[in-house]
Amino acid sequence: MKGPLFYSKILLFGEYGIIRDSKGLSIPYNFYNGALKRDENPSEEAIKSNGNLRRFVIYLETLQNEQPDLVTFDLDTLKNDVETGMYFDSSIPQGYGVGSSGALVAAIYDKYAQNKITVLENLTREKLLQLKNIFSQMESFFHGKSSGLDPLNSYLSIPILINSKDNIQATGIPNQSFDGKGAVFLLDSGIVGETAPMVNIFMENLKDKGFRTMLKNQFVKYTDACVENFLGGDMKSLFMNTKKLSKVVLNNFKPMIPEQFHGIWQQGIDSNDYYLKLCGSGGGGYILGFTEDLEKAKASLKDYKLEVVYQF
Repeated sequence: MKGPLFYSKILLFGEYGIIRDSKGLSIPYNFYNGALKRDENPSEEAIKSNGNLRRFVIYLETLQNEQPDLVTFDLDTLKNDVETGMYFDSSIPQGYGVGSSGALVAAIYDKYAQNKITVLENLTREKLLQLKNIFSQMESFFHGKSSGLDPLNSYLSIPILINSKDNIQATGIPNQSFDGKGAVFLLDSGIVGETAPMVNIFMENLKDKGFRTMLKNQFVKYTDACVENFLGGDMKSLFMNTKKLSKVVLNNFKPMIPEQFHGIWQQGIDSNDYYLKLCGSGGGGYILGFTEDLEKAKASLKDYKLEVVYQF
């Protein structure tokens, strides 16, 4: 048994901001993927994954009992498959901000949800919001509060534009140009990040009036501008606004940036060779980079592993 593949995702813009109704832009990242599987001789990893699935099934049963109008699953088949060793075989690194739990949620919904909304339908705003809500509740099993965007992206495998909490739409993004000098890349911090503690720090900071003002007047403003610049293909403005965003994050989100990266974060802003921003909730995992000249960025960051996500 091997189910269809579900891909990782990258939230290009909007981390933390979407909690406060900023715009966001999430794209599928096909380099990593996962699928539901069963093996005759399961590995240690597979046995561990199966254990996680057993706990998830109990959670989904409770969710279905409490909110039968939200979603119903073919629980008998799901339980039987998990009992006979089904697991999630995934190359998506956990705690790296690329949506490992999102892909699993998408795979379970795809295979076991009844009356499911599919990618072949006319995806109205209502349907997208309904899916996002279902996924949000399903994914909250893994790390407390979830927006539901990661599974949505993984399930539909199309770029998603977040205009606000209640307004999301499928979108097209400018075509890649593989000989272009500009690029979006991932930088491996070598540290596993945990979502819940980072989100807690953010929620705690929101109690501070100064922090809320900074969010509204700087963070959300530059995030919204970056999304518009990127979708409109205005790369000159995109880099101007990404630089501003990178500065704001360094000054106000220090706990979310691993300490050994504070220096190279500043170096990018000073040299204009690249600009860094958070990928997901931060605290480790990947850091997202933007550069107008990929070769220059590679030279500046020669001690680090860069993975190119998108070229233009």
